[in-house]
Amino acid sequence: MSIEMIFALVFATAALVAIPGPNVALIIANTISHGFRFGAVTVLGTTLGVAVQLSIVVLGFSALLALVADAFLWVKWLGAAYLVYLGIKSWRERTEMLQNAEASTTPLSRLFWQGMLLAMINPKTLIFSAAFLPQFVADQSATYALAQPALLYLAVVLCGDLCWAALARSATPLFRSIGHLRNKLTGLLFIGSGVGLALARFER
Repeated sequence: MSIEMIFALVFATAALVAIPGPNVALIIANTISHGFRFGAVTVLGTTLGVAVQLSIVVLGFSALLALVADAFLWVKWLGAAYLVYLGIKSWRERTEMLQNAEASTTPLSRLFWQGMLLAMINPKTLIFSAAFLPQFVADQSATYALAQPALLYLAVVLCGDLCWAALARSATPLFRSIGHLRNKLTGLLFIGSGVGLALARFER
């Protein structure tokens, strides 16, 4: 890739990351609820999920998913229902249970897998990557030609999502000051993440 193409890919990906989606909503919700460390672990999970999707694109298997779209759709709906459940649970949570986010006893592994599964089953990001990345490859017939832009894309996504987590962490004192509204906000973020996933369509 030329320097110009690299900069174009970085800026284009950064612009995309700046637009909140289901992954970002989940990252912010977990950061507000549990603290930055938990939000960062969620980012690692979503990044790995995106990496799995990118591997499918790089290896040329994206067309294969069209054959299993019905099964994929059921998995997507189950994931969306789970996120909505988390949202309702957070909405109904008592305020005193959220006073000390940093002392959360929630297992980090749970948030990691939560983020990874959400990113993996989001068909919108998969189809977008399959259409977006080839634009930055001169010779698409070359073996693993998409590997380099895919890795760069993933690095920008990781950094951008960590910025979202840091932004949510910096706003945590404000969320604590509004007391009972904090769990309402995290509940809405979870529900928004689930709705966003449910609305994502598996089509080109």
